[in-house]
Amino acid sequence: MINRMVLFVVEITINEGEFDQFEGVAKVMTAGSRMEAGTLGYEWCLSSDRKRCRLIEAYADSDAVVAHMTGPVVQELVPKALAVASITGFSVYGDLSLEAARIMAGFGAEVFAPWLGLKR
Repeated sequence: MINRMVLFVVEITINEGEFDQFEGVAKVMTAGSRMEAGTLGYEWCLSSDRKRCRLIEAYADSDAVVAHMTGPVVQELVPKALAVASITGFSVYGDLSLEAARIMAGFGAEVFAPWLGLKR
């Protein structure tokens, strides 16, 4: 992993007939995440049938992860998204602090810690 960056891949299934509501929440989540210090990337990828998507997130380090997970995007907007969709997978890649690892476990994320790679 480059430096202390942490990546998320969140797999989401959108409820039948709820795409428009989900899209509205996703746009607000993106705008809010863009304002958070330490957010390096926040990208939605949508299946051709508009029923499944992947949210790929990148954070500078564990501190940015904790700030995001305890901030308004997650605490206020994720429940709105989950009213019209469900998380079917949540993977986290990076070296997490104990606090960040505890938070990720609470969200059911599977964490993959750095193993082999180049360090600069």
